[in-house]
Amino acid sequence: MPPTNSKIPFAVILGISLIISFSIFGGFYYYAQYATSRDVLTVTGSAKKAVTSDQAKLTIVLSRVVPVSQLAYGNSQVSRDLGFLNELLAQKGISATETTISPVSMNQFWSNKQGGENEYELRQTAIIQSADVSKITNLSKAIPELAVKGAIASVQSLEYYYSKLPETRVSLLSDAVKDAKDRADKIAESAGKKTGSIRSASSGVVQVLPLNSVDVSDYGTYDTSSIEKEIMVTVKTSFGLK
Repeated sequence: MPPTNSKIPFAVILGISLIISFSIFGGFYYYAQYATSRDVLTVTGSAKKAVTSDQAKLTIVLSRVVPVSQLAYGNSQVSRDLGFLNELLAQKGISATETTISPVSMNQFWSNKQGGENEYELRQTAIIQSADVSKITNLSKAIPELAVKGAIASVQSLEYYYSKLPETRVSLLSDAVKDAKDRADKIAESAGKKTGSIRSASSGVVQVLPLNSVDVSDYGTYDTSSIEKEIMVTVKTSFGLK
């Protein structure tokens, strides 16, 4: 009977070695991707601060609607109304550097009447900006007084801003991380673990809201209607567990 060849072909040995190597690598990859993820806790912390607006912007519109044949008269009326407005601004302590007056613009209206004249709306805008919030607020309340003189003037918008938002946001980010750490500590404690170092952190959008408002947006929001505001920031933070 011929002797049995006990030598294993090299190709078979190589194949077995590759299988073992891939199995070991796969095990390490699984542990890195999945097993260690069980040792990470991700929470979102937040921080808020109440602030008072320190900038105000008032937009006033003067307007007249006249037929095309009376455009010159309409322009003279708008000019007269602007004079009344400038007198009011001076009375309220508004300086020229705080005021921007736009040129007169015209919007055409087509007449529905046969043989009727087309009309134009003449508009002139005055924008007043100041760090004196109460002064601008009081001015906005006085605009209706111009109607007594025959002027057609209206408040288009009154907006309030907070100029120190960037600095406030930075200071609130650290407070939000502390809040996230406190929350993570409590969650970890309930599971019999402790939080370790921060693995990652990402800040959310800034929310500038009226006081006591919960009307947040995924894209951030900036309320300009309120003098008293509340700034809120969030931070999504991941902590290691031990």
